[in-house]
Amino acid sequence: MRLVFAGTPAAAVPTLRRLASEHDIAAVVTRPDAPLGRKRVLTPSPVAQAAAELGLPVIHAARLDDAATAEVTALQPELGVIVAYGGLVREPLLSAPTAGWINLHFSLLPAWRGAAPVQRALIAGDAELGASVFQLVPELDAGDVFASRTVAVPPTATAGEALATLALDGAELTAEVVAGIADGSARAVPQQGEPTFAAKLTLEDGLLDFTQPLDAVYARFRGVTPEPGAHTTVGGQRLKILAAEPSPDAEVLPPGRLAGTKSGVRIGTATAPLTVTRLQPAGKGPMNAADWWRGRQGTEGEAGS
Repeated sequence: MRLVFAGTPAAAVPTLRRLASEHDIAAVVTRPDAPLGRKRVLTPSPVAQAAAELGLPVIHAARLDDAATAEVTALQPELGVIVAYGGLVREPLLSAPTAGWINLHFSLLPAWRGAAPVQRALIAGDAELGASVFQLVPELDAGDVFASRTVAVPPTATAGEALATLALDGAELTAEVVAGIADGSARAVPQQGEPTFAAKLTLEDGLLDFTQPLDAVYARFRGVTPEPGAHTTVGGQRLKILAAEPSPDAEVLPPGRLAGTKSGVRIGTATAPLTVTRLQPAGKGPMNAADWWRGRQGTEGEAGS
């Protein structure tokens, strides 16, 4: 098929590469170069970089406005495919491709419609993660579903790790749906069940509440790692928590109480402790939690203080 692909982050790259191996990609739509790192160097999106490697034409658009719509429409695509582009597709662009647009979404729809499905699912403690390919409609993530797939994700996976796994499985799922649309065999069915919604995460979503049980604290840590990042405060200073693991059999500590170990720092919760193995103090680089603790020379403290 003659396709237009829209996407921006690394999670969209496997689908772009998979489709480019079998179909004619008329253009890749992605968001403009963004400043990254401490030096704020303008950097192409992961999708833009992959498109350049594949020799595909790129349309840079901060939003799918009249100009972007005109460029895409002029290409006369048969199908639009969107994966985490970061903007809404509205009419008349929605109807520009002959077969409309399909969207790869990283949830088992209608669960977790919205911007942060994997993160919200992990925070909520969902037992299953998955991906869905659906027909794009004006209402948010509400179109009929062509295919869904539950994806096995380790129970310790962070949102970043889970998304990387889902991106690979989702690429295969999308390729199957596009093939079905091409040969006329694809059929979409209405979503079944009550939808839940996955609002974009803010910095405050990364604040860990150690008065909650360990399961809830660890679920939030997984859901906000690596972005926007898990954090707490110690002595009034912000402390980013980069790597952690539950310690259900360790000695119980009062919520927020810190205790050093050979491998890191334990933090008490309402039940068992969370062991932090890597962290980043304010104004410093990432470091092993055990080194940070030794640098405090045994000073007691509490997270959230």
